[in-house]
Amino acid sequence: MEIKSHDINAIKIAEVISDKIIINSAQDGLDLLGDIYYQGFDKVIIHEKNITPEFFDLKTKIAGDILQKFSNYRIGLAIVGNFEKYESKSIRDFIFESNKTKHINFAETLDDALKRLGN
Repeated sequence: MEIKSHDINAIKIAEVISDKIIINSAQDGLDLLGDIYYQGFDKVIIHEKNITPEFFDLKTKIAGDILQKFSNYRIGLAIVGNFEKYESKSIRDFIFESNKTKHINFAETLDDALKRLGN
């Protein structure tokens, strides 16, 4: 796993880069959050491919548990990926509502994620 730093409007954003799934559970999300926080980052970008597919099945509660941790610690998060493939109405509604809060974002591109987190 590599962390690439982006600085936008005095906001330090960590982009997590990996070829592997790095978030398989809520604990993995909390561990990542702690690592990012202690490195002095304000916000995080993670790619969909690095998150277990179970995250996108809301019945598993992995998404809710992880995103609650990011909200509690006030660390902004953007998940970059193609979310059109998820046909579940509940995940589509979840993504839509999350994007309205601007604290947790689902973005199609890295540029879009940086714009959302850089404001």
